[in-house]
Amino acid sequence: MRPPTFKQLQAAARVAELGTVTRAAEQLNLSPSAISSTLKQLEENLGLDLFERTEDGFKVTTAGREVIRAEAQIDAIISELTNRIGELSGGHRGVVNLGVVSTAKYFAPFILRAFQAGEPRIELHLRVGNREEIMSRLEDFTIDMAMIGRPPAHIEVEMEEVGPHPHVVIAAPDHRLAKHRHVSASALAQETFLVREPGSGTRMLTERILSQIGAAPQPGMEISSNETIKQAVMAGLGISMLSYHTVAHEVQVGRLAILRVEGTPVIRKWYIARNKKKRLLPSPLRFWDFMKTNGGKYLPVLDT
Repeated sequence: MRPPTFKQLQAAARVAELGTVTRAAEQLNLSPSAISSTLKQLEENLGLDLFERTEDGFKVTTAGREVIRAEAQIDAIISELTNRIGELSGGHRGVVNLGVVSTAKYFAPFILRAFQAGEPRIELHLRVGNREEIMSRLEDFTIDMAMIGRPPAHIEVEMEEVGPHPHVVIAAPDHRLAKHRHVSASALAQETFLVREPGSGTRMLTERILSQIGAAPQPGMEISSNETIKQAVMAGLGISMLSYHTVAHEVQVGRLAILRVEGTPVIRKWYIARNKKKRLLPSPLRFWDFMKTNGGKYLPVLDT
């Protein structure tokens, strides 16, 4: 037995629904002879009559009811598929893969929550890593886009500004300079500075910023994560310069203090970036547009 085609099932279902071959043919935009031929082929393939031909018209047999049930199920699946494809095409259903450097992990979830409130049918995947990892994912198309602070040197990207990214000098709340309204850059000369490991993006940025403001604190302990640097500063082991977005919570609850060093805060920028070679599907494009217009609203605000 050859499996029936959907067109054959449709012909049988419309004849059963409308009662005549002629009316079924009109609805399906076919000739009555084509409908009759299709029904004959279907019954021969199945080896069973689908209708009893009576003076009162077509009466559906048990086999015919099975065919009608199958056609209804397939039609429902096709209808659902059409709706889903429509949602995908419109960007209201799909998957977004976002990568963020570790500094952005403190506020990225709030952006995702805000987006998902308006687009609950879009699935969001968040990837957190250091700059090198995120750039690698952007290059090999593992992620759709990334939150970064500066463009990569070896990937051609499209970038849009999201919002300000302030960097501040932090200390323990009881530090001798914590209550000063103005701290000169030279006042940091006697302080022990906690830094990330060589090669770290945070380390390079810190050294560049300190050079720009004319500060030359004593090099201190090298620490491999911003989280550990925060704990070390709270413990009184030294001071450090970090993104305000890394320390906003601790500052707000009084566990860290921002030193009012001249030339700070240094305001950088957050950007959303995507590989120019990657063609974004509609749902990632909707998230891209959301980031451009609304992403900056969810960044912690530094009270200067």
